[in-house]
Amino acid sequence: MEYRLEPPLGEQAVRALRVGDTVLLDGTIWGIRDATLIRIFDHGQASPADLRGAVLLHVAPNVRPSAAAPSGYEPTTVGTTTSMRMDRFTEGVLVDYGVRAIIGKGGLSDQSCAALARYGAVYLAIVGGAASVETEQVEAIERVYWEDLMPECLWQFRVRGFGPLIVAMDSTGASMYRDVAARARQRLADVYAKLGLRDEP
Repeated sequence: MEYRLEPPLGEQAVRALRVGDTVLLDGTIWGIRDATLIRIFDHGQASPADLRGAVLLHVAPNVRPSAAAPSGYEPTTVGTTTSMRMDRFTEGVLVDYGVRAIIGKGGLSDQSCAALARYGAVYLAIVGGAASVETEQVEAIERVYWEDLMPECLWQFRVRGFGPLIVAMDSTGASMYRDVAARARQRLADVYAKLGLRDEP
């Protein structure tokens, strides 16, 4: 299935998504990375923005000053980063802030996948190396919070047709990454068997 959604997202809309579905986003998404998450959860400073129903994008964009932009910045490159480094913050953003979707590369742990199922959220995978396309889909940087963390601030992006994004972990506990790993293990076992070798754990 293909969906075109506009954040903030409700739980019902998110729970309708399934692994393998494609999503395009219009409206507000939030750029976030390690430094902002560390400040919120390790240093105990509340998020300066309301993230209920939010879509988070794991990113630290390259930007340039712009007097014409509402935030004072315009994007030069908005490239998604690997999510696993921020895995430990997943349950916190879901429980404490009501986030409904996370966009990134490489997936999250099984523990985070279970949290997505418990709280009604999804992980959306974006194609690696597509930063130039992503940047074109960002209409504006509307606000920037905690500029002292540059470039790992909290970024409010206005996007149009952002994606296509693949639902890689859904609210039923399904995971595209787990499925791929299982198929790879089975294929490896089959190769060992054909060669008459034992598959060591």
